[in-house]
Parts: sequence; structure tokens; C-alpha cells
Amino acid sequence: MSEYLVNIQHERLSFFTPAGEVKALNDVSIHLKEGEVLGIVGESGSGKSVTAYSLMGLTAHPGKLIGGSLDFNGHHINDMTEKDFCKMRGNEVSIIFQDPMTSLNPVYTIGNQIEEVIRLHTDKDKKQSHERAKELLELVGINEPEKRLKQYPHELSGGMRQRVMIAIALACEPKLLIADEPTTALDVTIQAQILELMMDLKEKLGMAIIMITHDLGIVASMCERIAVMYAGRIVEYGTTDDIFYNPKHEYTKGLLKSIPRLDATEHERLVPIEGTPVDMLNPPKGCPFAPRCEQCMRICLREMPPVTEFDEVHYTQCWMNQKAQMEGEAANE
Repeated sequence: MSEYLVNIQHERLSFFTPAGEVKALNDVSIHLKEGEVLGIVGESGSGKSVTAYSLMGLTAHPGKLIGGSLDFNGHHINDMTEKDFCKMRGNEVSIIFQDPMTSLNPVYTIGNQIEEVIRLHTDKDKKQSHERAKELLELVGINEPEKRLKQYPHELSGGMRQRVMIAIALACEPKLLIADEPTTALDVTIQAQILELMMDLKEKLGMAIIMITHDLGIVASMCERIAVMYAGRIVEYGTTDDIFYNPKHEYTKGLLKSIPRLDATEHERLVPIEGTPVDMLNPPKGCPFAPRCEQCMRICLREMPPVTEFDEVHYTQCWMNQKAQMEGEAANE
């Protein structure tokens, strides 16, 4: 059996649309052990959510896996049928979607929606499912659980709806929790409570978490490792310290420059990343970030850079690092 709970190797996934092939994922590799927290960051359209959804078989037509291998908890995802996915979803891997209002069904009570998941994946009867639903609401910090179970989604606040979504995701104590920007629609204080709750539950249940976000503040406080994605590729991967204190890719540096710093000694202007994301229907031949990169060289536009490794965990795909490595080797000779 693999030492990894999640083992994605060289995944390539495309959406075949009437306008042409959209190469959503291009040679993506991710490894995650039990109990680890991985952050996937990048701007909209970089492939963050598609990477996670492909583990659950949620990239339906016109999405198609065209290369690589995906393994999760002993399952070979490439060979699984929709029936196999239905058994696995909610039971071994769960997801918290971005907007709890659209994720919950407005015509069913909160109790109905939690109990449905419990009865679908366990052998509990109606009464036991109700008790388990009540336990879950207490676990995620919702007061008066008996009353809440009888309420409809529109009767709860945004923070409470998000807690209900977490309760549903944890109903069967999954091995992996995918959190797809779970705090986007919430205010800062509720955001902090939700993140603290997720980390507490991770410690209690021992599950692994994939945190998908564009908020670097969230990954700094929660994640052990970070994958920085751009145009369907992981352009830099490393520990949280590597990414924040020793970034190597120009895109990662750009992301860090565009957020305010609390330790700034004087007023500093935020530096945006100029330009727009690449057209995934017609991606450039070379590095996808080259058209927006201030350090762009001719080779960046022509060829995709190879992987440059700095240690066992930290690596990047950038010609600037290849150049620095070659210059360092030449200086040592």
C-alpha cells in the first residue's frame, strides 16, 4: 500500500468545448499523507478546484482525464465507475463548497440534509441518524441543535450555514476533507472561527485537508505545505516557510508583493501583477507566466522550463532558477 493518502502523478485534464480544447491541468503532481494539510493557491482559473474535484470524479463532461494517474486511499481513480465514486464520496472524501447558500437545498430542513448523508453511507436508522445529526451540529459549535435541525437554510446566518456544510462533510468522518474557498463569503471574525474549527476537527479526527484558496493569510496559518498554481500547472511547491520566506518563482513573489504586510515600517504601495491570465484555449509555448513576468527572457517565451529542486520538498519551474543554478555551478568549477 502507498505511504500517501493522495498520490496524483503527472495529471493532465482537458475540457473539450465547441471552441476547442481547454487544457485545465498540465502535468500536476500532488502527494499528501494522512493528517497533513496542503494549501493550493493561485488566481481564478489556475486549476485549483479542478485538481481537487478530479479526485472525487466531479469533472463531468466535457471534462476528461487524458494523462497521469490518481490514487486515493487505495483506490485507483482512473479506473473507477460512477457507482464506485458514489460509495466513496462523503464516506472517505468530503468537500465543503464555496457558497453554503447554493450548496444547501432551500426546500429541505437542515436535519433532512444531514440525516440523508448519514443514512446513505451508514447502517443507522432514522432515530440514530437524527441523534448523530444533533451531535454533528454540537461538534461544529451550533447552539440549540434540536431547533436548528428543524430550520431551513434561509433561516440561518452565513457562518451557521457554513458550519452546517462542515457538519455534512464530517458526517462519516472522512479521511480527506477538501475545502474549496470555504470562507470567501464570510466576514473576518466568522472566517477565523471557521478556520479554527476546521483545525480542531482535524486534530480530533486525524483527517487530511486540502485547502483551496486565493487568500495567502489562510494558508500561512493552516497549511504545512503549499502548491502555487498558475495556468493549470504547479509553478512552485514547498513548505509554508519555503513559500513565504524563500519564494523562487516570479509568480509567487508577485502574489506576496500584492498583499499588505503588518510588519511594514512605513507606508508601502501594493504591487499588482500586471497583465491578465493566459487564454487556456491557446496557451503559450513556453512558461505560461512569461507574458506577465518582469524577468522574462527569450527562452521563457519559447520553452517550458524544467523542474528546479532546492531540497526534497521545495521545487519550482522557472528559467530564472535554472540560470542561477548554472551560474552557481560555473562559479564553483
